[in-house]
Amino acid sequence: MAEKLSGEARARALKDLSGWSEVPGRDAIAKSFRFKSFNEAWGFMSRVALAAEKMDHHPEWSNVYNKVDVVLSTHDAGGLTEFDLKLAAKMDVFAKL
Repeated sequence: MAEKLSGEARARALKDLSGWSEVPGRDAIAKSFRFKSFNEAWGFMSRVALAAEKMDHHPEWSNVYNKVDVVLSTHDAGGLTEFDLKLAAKMDVFAKL
């Protein structure tokens, strides 16, 4: 099982992740992605879903037309872990495709 990140490690990690922020009242990070169309948003979600399944680490997310809101936290660990940071970085790459 992954271990929760300490405050210092969290701060360093968030500096490296563009647009991600801490979720008030939760040990989690969040980001809203916007695309040109529903089709682009869905394509992004499909790519993320395949990566998440391989990692066995799944996001909390919602989609309305061209917007995808994401929250990442490792429920088994009770908060933010390296798994969340890796998935966030993959999402950032997929959003640029």
